[in-house]
Amino acid sequence: MNIDSIKNGIVIDHIQAKRGMEIYEALNLKELECSVAIITNAKSKKMGRKDIIKIDKAIDINMDVIGYIDPDVTINIVENDVLVKKYHAQLPEKIVNIAKCKNPRCITSVEKELDQIFILKDKDKKLYRCKYCEMSLKK
Repeated sequence: MNIDSIKNGIVIDHIQAKRGMEIYEALNLKELECSVAIITNAKSKKMGRKDIIKIDKAIDINMDVIGYIDPDVTINIVENDVLVKKYHAQLPEKIVNIAKCKNPRCITSVEKELDQIFILKDKDKKLYRCKYCEMSLKK
């Protein structure tokens, strides 16, 4: 398989296999007016298998979304065919409007305009709790 390199844009690399589409959908990349390539189950010496997303345009990316879905991802910024910046995603301390509270008694179930806010409580277990009702959210 041959996927062209990008001249200016972003490469989201080291995505856990089978998580590429989840990141694609969470970042709403289908709305972009540029080329977006999703490579799934690519061979990786480090990971065995991985997904890769290539975006043929420089855009703002919500690092909290990526860090929540897969905190081991690498984001590469490419300008004029040269890698100029490399970021490593991390598990965010707080996520806003990325996940929804499943507690039917939570205030966010009634007050729809209220932000869905979760706070990281246990980094090792990737456990978040709703800011309002303390309901657990495990990624």
